[in-house]
Amino acid sequence: MTEEHSSPIKTPKQLIIVVLLAFAVPVTLAVMVSQLVTSGETGRHENDNQVIARIQPFGNVTLAEATGPKGMLTGETVYNQVCKTCHETGLAGSPKLGDKAAWAKIVTQGEKLSFEHAIGGIRAMPPRGGNSELTDDEVKRAVAFMANKAGANWTAPAVAASAAATPAAAAPAERTGQQVVETVCSQCHATGVDGAPKIGDRAAWIERVKRGLNPVYQSALKGHAGMPARGGMADLSDAEVKRAVEFMLNSGAGPAPAVAAASPAPAASPAPAASPAPAASAPTAVAADGKKVYGSVCFACHGSGVAGAPKFGDKAAWTPRLAAGMDAVYGIALHGKGAMPPKGGNPSLSDADVKAAVDYMVAASK
Repeated sequence: MTEEHSSPIKTPKQLIIVVLLAFAVPVTLAVMVSQLVTSGETGRHENDNQVIARIQPFGNVTLAEATGPKGMLTGETVYNQVCKTCHETGLAGSPKLGDKAAWAKIVTQGEKLSFEHAIGGIRAMPPRGGNSELTDDEVKRAVAFMANKAGANWTAPAVAASAAATPAAAAPAERTGQQVVETVCSQCHATGVDGAPKIGDRAAWIERVKRGLNPVYQSALKGHAGMPARGGMADLSDAEVKRAVEFMLNSGAGPAPAVAAASPAPAASPAPAASPAPAASAPTAVAADGKKVYGSVCFACHGSGVAGAPKFGDKAAWTPRLAAGMDAVYGIALHGKGAMPPKGGNPSLSDADVKAAVDYMVAASK
């Protein structure tokens, strides 16, 4: 007869010891393994620097670069960095720099109220011109700088000598239209992303200049549809944006890349001098100037007959217009008529330039 299997645990004391060992042994093993991994040397084949290099992230995010002390910008520097966008061209009704008539009301209301409006914002102007990083003193200096350009004699908070000594060094060099297109605009206009007119697409660009160049300029400066203001590069000046527009426009709607008179090419001096007017005694010079204006402005409509414009070289289209006399034709070109805006949409053209362009087109239609 076989004996029944019996348990090795005979007493309550033995049972307690077995239970305790069941918990203690796994815990002890886990502690020993962790100490083996973490204590002593970092590893047989790695030192501390190697471990850090191995576990570091793939990249680092920099939230902001270190800058100089706040509140040290001069009024002129703040104007060039922030205020110039609107006050150079008078966008949204802002008084243009140096326009005494436009600044008269502001100067009359006094420094205190004007400073408050600039800091807190008023009408279309956001607080601090849209740059919340500017201090009150920096905003006041900018307002005083602009007001004094219009004949005021306002006193602004002083700037430390070290900051005032080198304000001009920070001003970047002006870029050409081609440079702006290559670095900014080509991202969309090279491929036509989101309906952007492609560089060189004649039909797409002519469609956009039917109402003249100014609407195209404003779309580029302020943004339109899916395009951000200034192509998303806020530090571009108005002139740089216009040059980029003209470069792309002429690549599709004009005979060759040519910078229009509205946005002179950057020069070494801060205020590029205008091209000298052609001499009245030299007809060939007048014709050359007229050809240039036609190629950079008039060609957009007269090259293809957009909106009923008489096409270049179309004698039948020009004959009825010439029947009224050249003075009448000049008047339409200067003051606009129907779909054609004054001076072809480029108000910076002189009357002589506009007439030269008319003469060039008329001569080609005879």
